Amino acid sequence: MPTSNAELLARRQLAVPRGVAHATPIFAAAAENAELWDVEGKRYIDFAGGIAVLNTGHRHPKVIEAVERQLALYTHTAFQVAPYEPYIALCERLNRLAPFSGPAKTLLVNSGAEAVENATKIARAATGRSGLIAFAGAFHGRTLMTMGLTGKVSPYKKKAGPMPAELYHIPFPAPSLGVTIEDTLKALAQLFKADIDPERVAAIIIEPVQGEGGFHEAPPALLRELRRICDLHGILLIADEVQCGFGRTGRMFGIEHSGVEPDLVTIAKSLGGGFPIAGVIGRAAIMDAVDPGGLGSTYGGNPVACAAALAVLDILVEENLLARAAAIGARLKQRLAEFQRRHDIVPIAAIRGPGAMVAFDVVEAGAEEQPDAAQRVAKAALADGLILLTCGVHGNTIRILVPLTAADAIIEEGLSILERALVSVQAAARVAA
Repeated sequence: MPTSNAELLARRQLAVPRGVAHATPIFAAAAENAELWDVEGKRYIDFAGGIAVLNTGHRHPKVIEAVERQLALYTHTAFQVAPYEPYIALCERLNRLAPFSGPAKTLLVNSGAEAVENATKIARAATGRSGLIAFAGAFHGRTLMTMGLTGKVSPYKKKAGPMPAELYHIPFPAPSLGVTIEDTLKALAQLFKADIDPERVAAIIIEPVQGEGGFHEAPPALLRELRRICDLHGILLIADEVQCGFGRTGRMFGIEHSGVEPDLVTIAKSLGGGFPIAGVIGRAAIMDAVDPGGLGSTYGGNPVACAAALAVLDILVEENLLARAAAIGARLKQRLAEFQRRHDIVPIAAIRGPGAMVAFDVVEAGAEEQPDAAQRVAKAALADGLILLTCGVHGNTIRILVPLTAADAIIEEGLSILERALVSVQAAARVAA
């Protein structure tokens, strides 16, 4: 058995491509709810949640129980060969939760990128069109199509060669980025004039809250106008809920805050409670546009992952985690606002995010982005026992994705570590100056 992080890091460097990055140099040995222990026995509070996968925490007992029951029966048949009830039961549950009116159907796959790939395929089949519009700063995956839709070159598109044709990007509105809704809509109008007739656009895809892009919430006014434009031109609206879905924002889906109904919804991450599962929920007539055999995946909707997902949906209701997300988010923002008023910490700004999908920017004199400082804060926090992730267009955003099941005491402990990290990095900067 490995006894040190250094030993595993050396093995990892020899065995795993360097293109697979990792945010920390620690290697997990055990985890429970919002706590993680590395192979050296050090305990950490987890404010990363496996990148928004663990809304119900590490190893929730009801998820583990459901998985163990399924393991005793069968682990794989391929739904396309010998279908099974857990796949159907999960689709039925998701169809009832769909954030739009009318009949819904669901396709199950393995990952968020695979969900987005299939959503674009379904949109093209349903409309007979090929154009796709996404947003700057968006993250939709690392496959060729989803990499093309992602609105950031480095590191995702770097050295990858030409992207698929007929993919277009417009600015995402966010106050801290200096982009308004009017800027976004002007860019869309210009796109329709200069590059693609709206009658050739199959879909517009948008994250109701950008994930990797920095936790910027799509303004309801923008979503309403996109819905109007889509209806006017026969374009489908896709909500990418991979990171913001399943309670993270205080609603089951992030787009529900706006009251706007999408046509297709991509889902993944926290649906599986730590097990790999994803999907596309869509209006039934749209979902049926692809011919038999055109959709599918060898492992998609794996029965073990379906069992986990059904347990997750139960937990979200039974433990009232949507309300819990709102309460956690309010506490996080309160403490961050207190930090922001202090002069002995790294300057922070733009505290934001709905529910427990919270982020802030590390800045200098309230204006200049400081990606290096954000990384130093995350590193200092890790040394003190807190796992944090950075993100954002400029890399200067720190995001918090603590499990919604975390106890108040654990959250407070994590915030105290974050406070110490902000203080220590500022003190080091003053010494260096």
